Amino acid sequence: MGPSRELAELDDHALLQLHQEGDAEAFGEIFRRHRDRMWALALRTTRDPEMASDAVQDAFLNAFRRAGSFRGDAQVTTWLHRITVNACLDRLRRVKPTSDIADHDPVEPRDRHTSVDVRLDVRAALEQLPEGQRLALTLVDMHGLSVAEAAQVLDVAEGTIKSRCSRGREAMARLLGLGEDGTDGVRG
Repeated sequence: MGPSRELAELDDHALLQLHQEGDAEAFGEIFRRHRDRMWALALRTTRDPEMASDAVQDAFLNAFRRAGSFRGDAQVTTWLHRITVNACLDRLRRVKPTSDIADHDPVEPRDRHTSVDVRLDVRAALEQLPEGQRLALTLVDMHGLSVAEAAQVLDVAEGTIKSRCSRGREAMARLLGLGEDGTDGVRG
């Protein structure tokens, strides 16, 4: 049986408050709402489906246990992003992936075509960026967080996020062989 209708109608802050007060189902609703997005973030951060799953599990366990430390000065999703990124970084620091990036392509075989090659090129280019730039671009450009939210997640100044995104985008354009205008530099 799914969560109660009343829980589904509450916002994340209210659910977290109920969890802190001992409601046995409130955190389950938070998990249900955000697990897919956190898994996508973890997959982009770790580039390994198994490690991403483990990191998301770690992140939600940490969030469950540390819900009392949530101060309410950010969105619950921003708080979950930060916990998930930290869980990913902890796992990445413990184990460096050694397999080729193409081995972890989550795309279905029937969907393989030119766009897969482009995605692999983008992943390979992202892989070459420094960690700070890669994380800033992942949060802002791939997950749609605002600069302010990304700054909260990564615990840096907003200007740092802007700078990392700008430098990361410039490096990505060079690595992908694109001109400054985003084209491949070929004039027609």
